[in-house]
Amino acid sequence: MLNRFWSTRPLSLDLGLLAMRVALAVFMLPHGYSKLAHFTERMDNFSDPLGIGHLPSLTLVVFAEFFCSILLGLGLFTRFALLPLIVAMATAAFVVHAGDPFGDKEKALLYLLGYLGLFFTGAGGLSLDRLLKK
Repeated sequence: MLNRFWSTRPLSLDLGLLAMRVALAVFMLPHGYSKLAHFTERMDNFSDPLGIGHLPSLTLVVFAEFFCSILLGLGLFTRFALLPLIVAMATAAFVVHAGDPFGDKEKALLYLLGYLGLFFTGAGGLSLDRLLKK
């Protein structure tokens, strides 16, 4: 009965996942908010690395960087929220900055590794996902 309410995982693991989740979300939010705030100005000339058009590319990046970051920070639908973020950072690192020096793709790679780590571990016990499971 106690296991229904108390996790058998160490609290340090849940705190580490919480810190990683919130930090990645908070650090990514300004990138997404900037694109959202200047959406109409950027929609005609935003990068189109996948050949789907400027507007769809911008829309998908704003969805990932802003809206999915909010879900990530809350730990709500975490793995689903991470998928667009993983795609966005992989595209930034391996398509947009493919020919650039390592320093230009370093930030995208760091985000990508953090997102992949969270995708494989899940949000942890200190998340809304955990509350929804109960």
